[in-house]
Amino acid sequence: MSKFLFQYFWITLFSGAVMAEEGVYIPLGGNTWVKGGSTAKITEKGLADWSNSTEVPEIYVYLAKAGELNVTLNLSTAGTAQLELSALGKSQKVDVSPKFEKFLVGKWIVEKAGYLKIAVRGISKTSATFAEINGITVDGSAVNEKMAFVKDNKDGYFYWGRRGPSVHLSYTMPENEEVEWFYNEVTVPEDQDVIGSYYMANGFAEGYFGMQVNSEKERRILFSVWSPFHTDDPKSIPKDKQIKMLGKGKDVYTGEFGNEGSGGQSYLKYNWKAENTYRFLLRGKPTGDSTTTYTAYFFAPEENQWRLIASFQRPKTQTYLKRFHSFLENFIPEMGDVSRQVNFGNQWIKSSSAKWSELTEAKFTADATARKGYRLDYAGGQQKDVFFLKNCGFFNETTHINTLFTRKASGKEPDVDFEVIDRLSAGISDKP
Repeated sequence: MSKFLFQYFWITLFSGAVMAEEGVYIPLGGNTWVKGGSTAKITEKGLADWSNSTEVPEIYVYLAKAGELNVTLNLSTAGTAQLELSALGKSQKVDVSPKFEKFLVGKWIVEKAGYLKIAVRGISKTSATFAEINGITVDGSAVNEKMAFVKDNKDGYFYWGRRGPSVHLSYTMPENEEVEWFYNEVTVPEDQDVIGSYYMANGFAEGYFGMQVNSEKERRILFSVWSPFHTDDPKSIPKDKQIKMLGKGKDVYTGEFGNEGSGGQSYLKYNWKAENTYRFLLRGKPTGDSTTTYTAYFFAPEENQWRLIASFQRPKTQTYLKRFHSFLENFIPEMGDVSRQVNFGNQWIKSSSAKWSELTEAKFTADATARKGYRLDYAGGQQKDVFFLKNCGFFNETTHINTLFTRKASGKEPDVDFEVIDRLSAGISDKP
């Protein structure tokens, strides 16, 4: 018996595993979520501190074709352990030892293209943890260059990949309009109010206005304006380029934000509810001294009244509202495997000449995570009389980026009592 055949026989007979041939490597750091506990962690290097058998790492990869799929674990362990991999309704066990780093688990038959979830369970172990797994390697006829997963951590994409793709709607605007007001209605369907979601209703060239799910107990109405000084550190903004808060509504917090540009931020803690439709009204008006004032108002059907959120003055800016858009994002990486959807309806703009115009066309786009092909679980478009956005959760219905959609016009101008709006704004200094 040759040395090679002897080694193959020894590995198969005594360890229950075979070292893998070359294939496509999928790092756990950007493609895995742990269910059933809080001890195990996903780091840049992969799965760590995995000691509890109730904790199940779930790995996602998109396969572009049917065929055979061989799966190999790339890991290290201080002792021996038995693990079980489950996918497509089939489970296979593998015994691992500290003598080898790659363990072939077995073969699966993939019947159709789409996202595949591979769950790894710890059955038994002789050391404190089951294993430190940095990735899996896959090969077989189901593997080709059109597979989709987060390939590496260059530019921090393990973080962005686990957050999932952000999706946007850019509304088609009438030409040569000086737009002072932007109105939008937002409805989050039942069970789509997922923690970590930001349903952004009224986006504009210098900021954004929408609602969030921050935790199981907290939800917010969030309005922010970027500084004209580009930085991720708000403390580095020169005084003459800082956002000035002119006024705010009752119980509204105002301060600074950073990390994704910097500027002025405001939010109201408000327990908005799925299925209810909320109304967002934004005003933007140049003030004649090289500044522009942006003011946000929010209407909740539970209260049947408008609220002032905040009014900010942006220096070095002389413009009416431009670049209207909405978006949906997940801002908590641990929630990037949960799908969520939002509906946007009845978009209107009002010009400085007091004329309302309805917006019925929007272009669907997505962020770099989607454009790189790292995540394909993104969608948007038109359903009945509303636009919608959907992301995360590893669904298979992907919408082509840059597709234009048109909703049915309602013909019903927004029901906004501007006398009430004026009263809410009465306490704002330098109000538009």
